[in-house]
Amino acid sequence: MPAGIAPSAARAAVAALLLTHAAGALALQLSGRLEWLHRVEMRAVANGVVEGVYVNTGQHVDKGDVLVRMDQREAQSALLEAQARLARGAVALEDVERELERSQELFDRGLIAAEELKDSELAHAAALAEQESDRAAVAAAEVMLERTELRAPFDGIVVARNTYDGAVIFTSLQPAPLVAIAPTDRMLARALVTADVLRRYRPGQPATVLVRGERRSAEVYSLGVEAVRIDPDGAVYEIDVVFDTRPDEILRPSEFVQVLLP
Repeated sequence: MPAGIAPSAARAAVAALLLTHAAGALALQLSGRLEWLHRVEMRAVANGVVEGVYVNTGQHVDKGDVLVRMDQREAQSALLEAQARLARGAVALEDVERELERSQELFDRGLIAAEELKDSELAHAAALAEQESDRAAVAAAEVMLERTELRAPFDGIVVARNTYDGAVIFTSLQPAPLVAIAPTDRMLARALVTADVLRRYRPGQPATVLVRGERRSAEVYSLGVEAVRIDPDGAVYEIDVVFDTRPDEILRPSEFVQVLLP
């Protein structure tokens, strides 16, 4: 210990240094608001009539849950027709394959010319191509049938519902999504900072969010590129931090929080 410094003064200096370091670890405290991490808007991909809407705004859903179902009769008929063509093609292919075997046997015995064998080979190739086309038609019909249902792409919450049973939907006239959902396992806290502050951070850096007085570990998620406004002190940008949420809590966008950045 340097001469002339009392032990109590040294302890006080160390304590002050530690407090200064702790304050510096979370030196920047910003007012922010909550936002969804992302929001998925779901629209019909084909014209039709809404057969059923199975969710309401604010309802929690699991991945794969049916949200909206359109009238499926036309899509089901198209699938049945495609499957029937595939079945007929399979029978025709069997006949062509038997004819090719017969032609090959006759050619090997010298009873038919090479041109006749070639005709059988071409007929077989055409039947194979037709079968592949029929399989593709079945796959396309299955996709169209699947698209008559809007299913939740992840666990989340329904944030908008803009359709009802019996509504007539035209794909070219959908000003609003039929339903929209957002994930509930993570949320963003968005704050506003100047360009000088924004340059100090990078995605992935640790942060803290104070939500209803409770500290949550977070990390910098994204940095604004375009200014949201111009103040006398300069341009103002958004900085987003992301944090995990609990299944038993309900956090909503635009709730005010505090964002603490190192």
